[in-house]
Amino acid sequence: MSQNLKDNLPKELPIGTLTDHGKEQTKQQTTETTDDKTEIAQPTPADFETAIDAAGFGMFNILLLVAGLPAAMGTVYETSTMSYILPSAECDLKLSLLDKGILNAITYAGMISSAVLWGYLADIKGRRNLLVVGYIADSICVLGGAFSQNVIPLMVFKYLGGFCMSGPFAVLMTYLTELHGRRHRQRIMMMVGIMFSLATLSLPCLAMLILPYTWDIKIFGLSLHTWQVFVAITATPSILSFILFPFFPESPKFLMSKGRNAEAMEAFKFIYALNTRKSRNDYPIKLLANELTDSTTQAKPAENSEKSKNIEIKLSTENEVSTIQEDPELGKNKNETISEKDPKASSLRSGFTQLRPLFTKPYLGLSLWVYLLNFCVLLGQNTMRLWLPQLFASINEYEGLAAQQEDEFHETSMCTILEYSVNRTQRQLEAASLAGSDMECTVNVSAATYSNNLIVSAAGLVSYMLAGFLVNLVGVKRILTLCLFCAGCCSIGLYWSNSAATTVALASIFVTMGSLSGTSVISASVNLFPTSLRTMIVSLEMMFGRLGSLLGNIFFPALMGLGCIPPFFMISLFMLSGCLMAAFLPLKNKAALK
Repeated sequence: MSQNLKDNLPKELPIGTLTDHGKEQTKQQTTETTDDKTEIAQPTPADFETAIDAAGFGMFNILLLVAGLPAAMGTVYETSTMSYILPSAECDLKLSLLDKGILNAITYAGMISSAVLWGYLADIKGRRNLLVVGYIADSICVLGGAFSQNVIPLMVFKYLGGFCMSGPFAVLMTYLTELHGRRHRQRIMMMVGIMFSLATLSLPCLAMLILPYTWDIKIFGLSLHTWQVFVAITATPSILSFILFPFFPESPKFLMSKGRNAEAMEAFKFIYALNTRKSRNDYPIKLLANELTDSTTQAKPAENSEKSKNIEIKLSTENEVSTIQEDPELGKNKNETISEKDPKASSLRSGFTQLRPLFTKPYLGLSLWVYLLNFCVLLGQNTMRLWLPQLFASINEYEGLAAQQEDEFHETSMCTILEYSVNRTQRQLEAASLAGSDMECTVNVSAATYSNNLIVSAAGLVSYMLAGFLVNLVGVKRILTLCLFCAGCCSIGLYWSNSAATTVALASIFVTMGSLSGTSVISASVNLFPTSLRTMIVSLEMMFGRLGSLLGNIFFPALMGLGCIPPFFMISLFMLSGCLMAAFLPLKNKAALK
């Protein structure tokens, strides 16, 4: 019996052998261990600042700045061309003093009317594509203005040109900022200032080469004079811009803020490959952090698993929370169905959602402060800048008369020049309007007419180069405050100017300080607001600044008729007011992009 029990007992297993059940347990434990190791080995998500720093600084950034130069030139040409053609076109267009002010200001009226539209489109549709579309439209408007035969069509095309250029200016500043890391960002903003200085420098050079000649070209029954050829040539930078920008990626900061991390990763890899001359696959960042903003879809990142999973997605445009069952094949289609349910209504709601933070705390007071600051800065800066070519032309002509009639023309103070300019414009208008009379409308333009403008532009370029080295030491806020104070003092100092050399010196300092201030205000705004509001803030800020430019260019000729002190006192008052506001900006140096 004991022998039978012994036979029925299970035999010992040899060492190293397992039952089928044991094999399954061992295999399951191994799989779980492997899964745990896989989860531990997942890369840490990188935020935008880390990712853009890893992409480096090199060839891509240089090419981007090269492409940005004609873009900056197109912006400057759109707003400044009229001020250079006024002495040449006053007889052909029969311009009064008010007409000259309107031609200087009408571009800003177009910019004001489209500021909100461009800001909304840039923050919804992206930066790069709007740059391309904007510069194409601007090129058409500039060429249309060149073929205008009287002042009304010219004003219409200048208005449309301003309407089209409002977007590219604001988007260009944001686009260049978001493609550079924190270490280089403030220097890049000053480089943008240098680009605008180069553009401003190139315009009087172009005027010196073209406007002194007398041309009358017939094309399709239209008569093109020298000033019209000059206007047509200024369309070249805008044409180059819409050709170059398609070769660059969309802003990765914008893509990350919209949850399009896959596209942002490709943009980072593209930048990395150009800067380091290595393969895109060598880019050290393998995973980007979820930076979805309140104005876009906010989703929890899904875990890597073959099982189906529930993802809670908050759609701010629908104002509700939906739970979506996502399959490997069907999840994508379900998301697309929700986002494309009513694209027009969704886009409109998204626009209102985007604007709402600007009218609530904590951004309401700060945004109004920035708007008023830019209003003061651009009113003074653009009014003085756009009237300097006319004033310098009057100085050049007045000095020529002084050389011929030394006894009568002996004083070259700014007050004397203003009085002469007002009286001369009135005489020219009467001569152009009264056909067959003894009076003749004459144009006295030479290369020397624009030499003083060249000096002013060169001074601005030198100052931007110096400011680029100082900005990281003293900060944008201090540069802004100091420049506005200097500009205000120079403006009132022009009242006591008693020579052409003094006038040129004071005007050079004023325009230089004003240009630095204008760029610094934009740089401050970029650092004060999050990316979801950034382009909208810049657009609204520029809208208020252009409103100041519009009013300043209309009030300046009106105040010229009242006397010498009122126009310069007006400019000085607004610049010193801006200085006071800049001193209280809550701005820190080297702030990270929000």
